[in-house]
Amino acid sequence: MERPKSKIENLKSRIGYIVGGSLKDSFSVRLTVAPQEVQEGSFVVIESGDWRFYGLVTDFQLGATDPRFADEQSTKRLPAGLAALLLNQTLFTNLEVLPALMQEVGPDPGADTYPAWRELHPNDNELLPMPVKTVPSHHAQVRSSEAADVANIFGQPGGSNYIIGSTREQGHPVCIDLDKFVKRSSGIFGATGTGKSFLTRIILAGLIHYNQASVLVFDMHNEYAYSDTSSDTGESVPGLHTKFPARVRVVGLGGTATIRGQSPDFHLELAEGDLRPEDIDMLTRELNLRETTPATLEALWVNFHEDWFSQFKAMKSGKMEEDENGKKIPAPDSVAFWANRAGVNVAAAEGLHAKLQRVFNRPYIVAKPAANGLNEIINCLTRGLHVVLSFGDHESDLDYLLVTNLLTRRIRATWEERTNQYRSRPEKEPEPRPLVVVVEEAHKLLNREMASQTAFATIAREMRKYNVTLLIIDQRPSQIYDEVMSQLGTRVSAWLGDEADIQAVLSGLAGREALRGMLARLQPKEEVLLLGWGVKMPILVRSRRYDHKFWQELLGRGDTGRTAEQAARELFG
Repeated sequence: MERPKSKIENLKSRIGYIVGGSLKDSFSVRLTVAPQEVQEGSFVVIESGDWRFYGLVTDFQLGATDPRFADEQSTKRLPAGLAALLLNQTLFTNLEVLPALMQEVGPDPGADTYPAWRELHPNDNELLPMPVKTVPSHHAQVRSSEAADVANIFGQPGGSNYIIGSTREQGHPVCIDLDKFVKRSSGIFGATGTGKSFLTRIILAGLIHYNQASVLVFDMHNEYAYSDTSSDTGESVPGLHTKFPARVRVVGLGGTATIRGQSPDFHLELAEGDLRPEDIDMLTRELNLRETTPATLEALWVNFHEDWFSQFKAMKSGKMEEDENGKKIPAPDSVAFWANRAGVNVAAAEGLHAKLQRVFNRPYIVAKPAANGLNEIINCLTRGLHVVLSFGDHESDLDYLLVTNLLTRRIRATWEERTNQYRSRPEKEPEPRPLVVVVEEAHKLLNREMASQTAFATIAREMRKYNVTLLIIDQRPSQIYDEVMSQLGTRVSAWLGDEADIQAVLSGLAGREALRGMLARLQPKEEVLLLGWGVKMPILVRSRRYDHKFWQELLGRGDTGRTAEQAARELFG
């Protein structure tokens, strides 16, 4: 444990002292500095005997020893010096501090009692910060955090401790633990225009650079692979493939797809035999399917198995022919003919066939793909590479729902199989590499109606034990199924204007009532609230800018996962 400054040294950053509060709610702090020197969201430290408490400023309250002093304008009827003295004695400001952590730090090293205390506490690992379980003493001194305090709680930069931003007032670096981050599903939230995609790029760059996990990005709007130009500043926005050409594979959906005028590393075409009835069930809302659809799909699967899609596609809806008596009957290649033989309602079968025309006509679904793109994506991920699947011109919700669910279902099966093999024979089989699946517009896949039908909800609930987690990015977290939200470990939230969205982000977290106002009053850009598994306590940070300086700092450091040749290609490629 790196010891922060002594209590005497920290007197210079003192801002007030404890005057009340409770463990359940907040501590009340009487300010001894001008209110403008402290802001909502400030990370503060409380010195109380041998203990140190860490918390966030969540509210300000103006008070007076007597209400008359607050009402009367003394400066207008008294000399300036006397008025100032009176105001300092009668008017005050209190802070509300949300307690988060406490840590036993013992007496100052120069104190007479320090050797005896140290003898009782020889192991620093037993003195780490812990959740708050008691309260500080009355009049305990409160101060602004120092760099050593921030590093003590959030870690020194380096290794898996990745700088995501800095404290707003002092600019001290704040890290997230990438190793912990990838062990549970996470979310990045914020209203449109708050910089979610830039923040996502920053986190993904850290995961790729420090080799913490394989990453699969479902890039619905073709933003992450190649460099682009910012609509706000006009500056170049580097893509992940641009900076990591040796490690990031770009996949284009469809046999002839190009991404921003560039050819991807390979293309993804889906074989008709890859589709399963559950992939169509998942499109119920998008295609406005009826309640009879599951029964019809089940009959198709029983009759044709893996060929169900191609066989159903080849059928003709409404096609009739005359029998030997001149009577109109369904033709042998018609939907009705099959429905009658399979004991399926003809109207239901023909209605499903009509609605599936949108799927039948997808150009990336073919009878025999030129290459097995699904297997190639999975092979890349298992080899430690990263994949950005760009949807090119196929940006409809139908394309996104169908392709992401089908691919994720295959990934789920692969990682489950490999994990079970590893657990059965750990001496022979390698443990599957951690995988983070990045999902934009997550509410389209993880809303209450869809969550039970997609593979994503299963990943959020169960796949952590198989080394697969989600990183969901969304501007409407209130529309994501609450069971999925409850499984998110780390939550990174920019400004949200809707009360329901704020409530969703903070659901299940201690102190959410105190944090609600802070989240609603974030700056529209570059301020985020970090919460949950990847950080030891909630904190408001000014996020890093995704610019040339960021890449210089990231790629200029010593690398833990690259060869010299890879580093050279990434720097100059």
